[in-house]
Amino acid sequence: MPSSVEIDAYSGFCGGVIRAIGQAEAFLSGKGGEVLYSLGSIVHNEEELRRLEGKGLVTVKNVDDLAGIQSPTMLIRAHGEPPSTYARASELGISVIDCTCPVVLQLQKKILKAYSSVKERDGQIIIFGKVGHAEVLGLVGQVGGDALVIENMAMLRDAFSKGEVNLRGPVEVFSQTTKSPAEYASICAELEDRMARENELPMERFRGTGLLVVHDTICRQVASRHSQLSEFALSHDIIIFVSGKESSNGKVLCQLCKSMNIRTYHVGGVGDLRREWFRSDDKVGVCGATSTPKWLLESVASAIEGFA
Repeated sequence: MPSSVEIDAYSGFCGGVIRAIGQAEAFLSGKGGEVLYSLGSIVHNEEELRRLEGKGLVTVKNVDDLAGIQSPTMLIRAHGEPPSTYARASELGISVIDCTCPVVLQLQKKILKAYSSVKERDGQIIIFGKVGHAEVLGLVGQVGGDALVIENMAMLRDAFSKGEVNLRGPVEVFSQTTKSPAEYASICAELEDRMARENELPMERFRGTGLLVVHDTICRQVASRHSQLSEFALSHDIIIFVSGKESSNGKVLCQLCKSMNIRTYHVGGVGDLRREWFRSDDKVGVCGATSTPKWLLESVASAIEGFA
């Protein structure tokens, strides 16, 4: 068996997910068997979803899936939703438990405020985020879909070539709360460089124009995870990263670990572990995403300790 197994102290649910799951469990334990419907997966972790489904949580894909159900209660998860979701829920007589993460809620308000300002000057909102991600859909919905979503550097450069970016400004940029701070910085630097050249201004003069406004909207808890996790990955011989297949944050953080430690393996749970990954003298690090429950990290660590 490996010489040691350590669980990363900073891995596990973020505050927004803890709040959403707590409210779901409180409802399910106090309503005498009443069903609670979650609009989309309350957390992108298959093991945790199975646990909550056992308590009576039912996941639906669309508000209209609840049409015809008498007085249903629907939970809006931490990712948030566009205004149209609330309007449709009201039309259908659905009671809403709103668990939108306060960080996401604040970001939604900032985007709406910025949009009112830039549109008066024929400007543009750009959102750095995963296309189709629940949080991003909620952000874009704040402005009726009138925002450009950029997922990576390749997409930004493609948008340049297609003339989709208003290089003469004004432009205000926001990030999905769970994205990589380093990647966001690179995206914004590339945008700034292209806009300065398009406006035929040296960088310092361009910055003084205010044509480009970059908002710091990555969650502080998520941002700090990158430096913490880098150190954790470097201090262990092998990393077992635990997260759900659909976790956007999980994919980003797992790739970060792999960039620091080539012996990084991504698992969804105990069943994905392989004995042949481990050496007798290994210091094993077990970590996960903001959507990975502590109990699952502990189960994976226990299973590794049991390898003979």
